[in-house]
Parts: sequence; structure tokens; C-alpha cells
Amino acid sequence: MKYGSVCSGIEAASVAWRELGWSPAWFSEIAPFPSRVLAHHHPETRNHGSLVGLADRLDGSDREVDLIVGGTPCQSFSIAGLRGGLADERGNLTLEFARLVEALRPRWLLWENVPGILSDDTNAFGCLLGALSELGYGLAWRVLDAQFFGVAQRRQRVFLVGHLGAAA
Repeated sequence: MKYGSVCSGIEAASVAWRELGWSPAWFSEIAPFPSRVLAHHHPETRNHGSLVGLADRLDGSDREVDLIVGGTPCQSFSIAGLRGGLADERGNLTLEFARLVEALRPRWLLWENVPGILSDDTNAFGCLLGALSELGYGLAWRVLDAQFFGVAQRRQRVFLVGHLGAAA
């Protein structure tokens, strides 16, 4: 499985998926520290920087991924934040994720965010679901809490999984 990772951070997905034989085609991370961590641990994998306009910057085999994975910034949806939703440029990256999926058409997608996105006044989650379903993705989502998966903290996240061609 070849995947592209957006809002990659220090790339936990690559650590989890290494044992499965999955490999990153590219990363998309702008923060300096995580970018240095990625360069250190994955020197052979290009970091394309910003998610904004990423589809236009990818070419060749970088456009051929089986999966796009990422958790767009949560600050505009978190109950601890200002809850700007799609009006906040960080929240608008949710729609950039959908634009990238539209351009690359991977078989699979995996996206995560905080549960606050489910009660966002700008309906970002509904917009994401609508955009992806219009592209022909079958979608399923669930709120999972890290405390039930061996992590010593309560950390709820919405996970969205999509498969191309599985729409009802």
C-alpha cells in the first residue's frame, strides 16, 4: 500500500504501518520541527510542505497513491479554541483535503479530527462528507477514545474512512 500523508506531523501513521509493508509516497507538513523529524526518519520521502494547492504540485508517481491519510488542524473545531470552523484558514484545510482527494482519486482515505467538528456552526464535517460522497466514496466514521487503545489519557477523535466506489 502506497500512501500520501497530509498534515503529517512526526508521522505516527508511518510508524504504525511499517510492519504492514506500507510505504509513504510523500508527506505534506509545514511546521519546522516535525519537518526536521520527517527528514531525519524518512530522508527518501519528499515533504511537499503546505496542503494548500498540493495537488497542483504533485506529478508522476507522486499522484499514484492507494491512500491519503491526514488529520487537518483541529484548532478551529476544538471546544478549547475559538471554533472559527471553515472561516478559519486552518479549518478550511478540511476542504483542501477533499480537493486533494478529488485530484488524486485514491482507493482509500483516512481522516481524523476532534469531536468538535461534529457540532461546528459552519458544518465543515457535513461539507467534507458531501464533497467526498459526490466523488463516489463510501464513507464511515466513528468517535474513538485513545484510553481504550492502551494510551493513558482520554483523547477522543473522529475517524473517517472512505473507499472509492463504495457509495450506496
